[in-house]
Amino acid sequence: EVQLEESGGGLVQVGSSLRLSCAASGFDFRIFPMNWVRQAPGKGLEWVSTVNALGTFANYADSVKGRFTMSRDNAKNRVYLQMSSLEPEDTAVYYCSRGPSIPGIRGQGTQVTVSS
Repeated sequence: EVQLEESGGGLVQVGSSLRLSCAASGFDFRIFPMNWVRQAPGKGLEWVSTVNALGTFANYADSVKGRFTMSRDNAKNRVYLQMSSLEPEDTAVYYCSRGPSIPGIRGQGTQVTVSS
């Protein structure tokens, strides 16, 4: 059974940084690209980032490009999202999901709230 567990969310101020983590189990993590998606209050799911299976390449939504960095550790079956220069518009529940489909199978999410 595919299991994804996100952590690291919280309440932060504008301009702060935060690092999200996602622990994966129940599948061969090393061969799947992984995504981060988010859902802001009252809105639909928004794709944020995807990292390839080897962790050598990631791409990003325009809204987070230059501020967020996605990475993975295949030895630990984990993906990360380093977020900096956070803005109120980044307030959302953040989910990691298994690729290549988007949004794909995802976890329960972790709440990120950015206060101004």
